[in-house]
Amino acid sequence: MGFAVLFPGQGSQYVGMGADLFDVRPDLLGDAADEVLGWSLRDVCLHGPIESLTDTDHAQPALYALAYALWAEFRGGIGTPGAGAGHSLGEYTALAAAEVFDYLTGLELVVRRGKAMAAAARLEPSGMAALLGADPETAEAVAAKRRAEGGRLTVANLNAPGQVVVAGGPADLDWLDATARSHGIRRAVRLNVAGAFHSPFMATAEATVAAAASAVDFEAPLFPVYANVSATPFDPDDGPRLLASQVVSPVRFEDSLVAMGAAGIDVFVHVGPGDVTAQMAKRSAPDAEVVVVSKLSEIDAAVASLGTMG
Repeated sequence: MGFAVLFPGQGSQYVGMGADLFDVRPDLLGDAADEVLGWSLRDVCLHGPIESLTDTDHAQPALYALAYALWAEFRGGIGTPGAGAGHSLGEYTALAAAEVFDYLTGLELVVRRGKAMAAAARLEPSGMAALLGADPETAEAVAAKRRAEGGRLTVANLNAPGQVVVAGGPADLDWLDATARSHGIRRAVRLNVAGAFHSPFMATAEATVAAAASAVDFEAPLFPVYANVSATPFDPDDGPRLLASQVVSPVRFEDSLVAMGAAGIDVFVHVGPGDVTAQMAKRSAPDAEVVVVSKLSEIDAAVASLGTMG
């Protein structure tokens, strides 16, 4: 038996998140973080407005900081995980939790990443859509057909069975709306995101992330962190390439969860706002136990639950 920790990515933000954490962890969420950010983490998280908190360059560092602070409170009672992973942005939280780099270094990387992805999204209109009733093979076949016709549709997220997301330009998404059913897809649902993340539309961000990550010394992880790009344990020697490729490549989260299960993980613990990765784990590893730690008040029960499972 082993447990893995999972950290959420962009989309889990909400106004008021972290209200229980700011006074408990001022070392992580106070002046030092604000100096890196150039804005008040507390004010944006607690007061929003949601439009500001949802901006890519605010949402990403806010989620990273709060998920890490929650992890810092949680980790003392549980020992070392057998593995970890994060969805998109959450990969940075997982790497910080595994001490591949320290918290503030990770925050600086996330700030650079968020700004770069926001800038890439502003260069040209683009977006994402969830394909209901599609498996990965169907999604890739549909995207390849569109590309063969001159489009730019690509698979962006392989989250869990029945949870596949594609990315493309406005014309690609309009084409998908019109043809989804004829390709065996029940429906294509547009996502409320700023751009086509995890696709070639993020090419300018890839270069920025590569440059930022190349200046960081990546340490050996305390536990394996499964990389979004490969769904295999993160290799610190290949760290800059893995993080840079992540912004233009599909997030292979389902494959990561399955691989962790094959390696002996039978408990997944979501740590951070919301419960998105918990839901993905339930669908991708239905025989595993799933625990959610989204706020301080859930830590004691989660620690007790892990002790019982052990």
